Amino acid sequence: MQAPRPFHDRSPIPWLGLAALLLAAGCAPMGGKAPAPAGSAPRPLALTILHINDHHSHLDATRATLRLKTADGSRQAVAVSAGGFPRVKAAIDELAARSPHVLKLHAGDALTGTPYFTRAGEMGEPDAAMMNTVCFDAFALGNHEFDKGDSSLKRFIDLLHAGHCKTPVLSANVRFAAASALHPSRAPDVVSPSTVIVRDGQRIGIVGLTIAAKTQASSRPDRGTVFEDEAVAAQREIDALRGQGIDKIILLSHTGYGYDKQIVARLDGVDVLVGGDSHSLLGPASMAGTYAMGATPAGPYPTRTTDKLGKPVCLVQAWEYGRVVGELNVEFDARGEVSKCEGTPHVLIGDDFTIGGAAVGAPDRSAILADVRASGFLAIVAPDSAAARRLQPFKLRVDAFDKTVVAQAPDELCSRRVPGGSPTRTAGWNDYGRSSAACNALGDVTRRGGDIQQLVAQAFLEIAQQAYGGADLTLQSGGGVRVPLHGDITAGRAIEVVPFGNPMYRLEVTATEIRNLLEDGIEATYGGTGATGPYPYTGGLRWDVDATRPKGSRIANIELRDSVTGTWAPLDLGNATRTYKLFVLSFNASGGDGYGTLAAVPASRRMDVGALDADVFLEYITAQPKGANGLPQLRKLEPALYSTKSHRDVWTPPASPRAYSLRR
Repeated sequence: MQAPRPFHDRSPIPWLGLAALLLAAGCAPMGGKAPAPAGSAPRPLALTILHINDHHSHLDATRATLRLKTADGSRQAVAVSAGGFPRVKAAIDELAARSPHVLKLHAGDALTGTPYFTRAGEMGEPDAAMMNTVCFDAFALGNHEFDKGDSSLKRFIDLLHAGHCKTPVLSANVRFAAASALHPSRAPDVVSPSTVIVRDGQRIGIVGLTIAAKTQASSRPDRGTVFEDEAVAAQREIDALRGQGIDKIILLSHTGYGYDKQIVARLDGVDVLVGGDSHSLLGPASMAGTYAMGATPAGPYPTRTTDKLGKPVCLVQAWEYGRVVGELNVEFDARGEVSKCEGTPHVLIGDDFTIGGAAVGAPDRSAILADVRASGFLAIVAPDSAAARRLQPFKLRVDAFDKTVVAQAPDELCSRRVPGGSPTRTAGWNDYGRSSAACNALGDVTRRGGDIQQLVAQAFLEIAQQAYGGADLTLQSGGGVRVPLHGDITAGRAIEVVPFGNPMYRLEVTATEIRNLLEDGIEATYGGTGATGPYPYTGGLRWDVDATRPKGSRIANIELRDSVTGTWAPLDLGNATRTYKLFVLSFNASGGDGYGTLAAVPASRRMDVGALDADVFLEYITAQPKGANGLPQLRKLEPALYSTKSHRDVWTPPASPRAYSLRR
């Protein structure tokens, strides 16, 4: 059977000659300004912008589940390979070959997020290698490019520039400290505010932006490296480019979809904004509805807005992790103003469809392929073989790291989702099966809950207090911690503890919101058709729970621990204005497991710090005191640090873990 075309048909763009195509495909000069083309006159330009953002060291393909139409006309959950940088490379190459005037842009946060960043060579080496298979025309610095300091960023840029691409690295609003490895006195033009690229004999200015407050607060730039107001810096650079006669300006912005629109409204002279940072999926509502992609579009692709003078601006973003390649087709009139913009967020998938773990049969496959074509955004793309070969040595190092023993747990760190033991609904609800019989017999997990659940919450707290802008408390759902630990701990086993790859968020919450989020977790556990997964474990916070009381009144005696003195004090519920820093998984921050209070926290009080849960946990593990064998030793926390001080359930504790006596 012939495979479908990977990308839906578009109206052809007139052929403008081999020289123009070669110019479009070439790599831009690093930094600096391109000279004005000799004898050029104002005329229209049709430009294709291919872009990604926030790939965060996600270089391998993953499995995705979509709701696709099968032979009987019903939609079923169909698993398929998705993303991966070799697939990104192939998609960009194919799309670039179909347009004569192309820009390839990366809107930042190439780094951090998987073991590829830290465990596969020099930090960022695999990302630089993959980016150099594409040869981006410009790359904007994201906040996570600064996570390991300016010197580490300088080394990443050196790796990026080691090949023939020499991709310009941009940020108009960063000011490097005098002692920074990236200060212009010792690294001239390594990071530039803008670059100018020529397409079809016309100059296009590209201005880079890095989100200021978030980078300063939650990343680790060198002391003295600062970030200027984004709109002020952007306007200054736009004015400088216009002063050279450049009338087509693209803002390559790592500031987030919502903030991008605010910035554009303050600017004069920007035509297109290619964004990142917020991991925003843009596109039709059918992405979340009909096809159940697992994310809801934040807006249309492209989003059409206006600058402060009311002139049109086209804004795009391409989700995250190399899952989407954005294709924006922009038409400029002879005055350099946007006359038309349209495009497609191509969601990259393979054709290895399975249902329930089994490969689909021919009739279902035919129906699925037709549905993919009809979607308008799903794109079947085979990974680029050369990029896959380039990635393979790094992949072997990551696989070896998974098998490396990184720590030991002398005593079993027991798992128990909910303190207590017997179910209120069905046998097994107590989660005994995830720990050994010896663990269950100790009684500690019945009184306080799981050791490993509490350790994860404490790990998040201690690491967040050292980095990521600090934290007063953390939250971890009991069901989000999947396995106990005992004996030798490999890196792969540590990742199995928190395997979902959730980014971490920092929320500013009030005391009332803290109480309410705890009540949310208890209600999701005991109310209605409750489940074990939502039960709350917190670092830096403890309380008493009485599950026999009505909804909203089950939590009492909430205490917060002072991170400096280690003393506990009652949470000041009478203070309505003070806020506390909560470090929490994106899943819970967006309302997952019934935490509606967190979903309601406004954007002004939430920040995606970008670090993944497993990375934070591994950072905690490797920081623990070492034993005689040189390995970090993971031990149970002292009882005072457990978040559940006392627990009254809706059942009578049994004499043995297998005997249940419910009390209604």
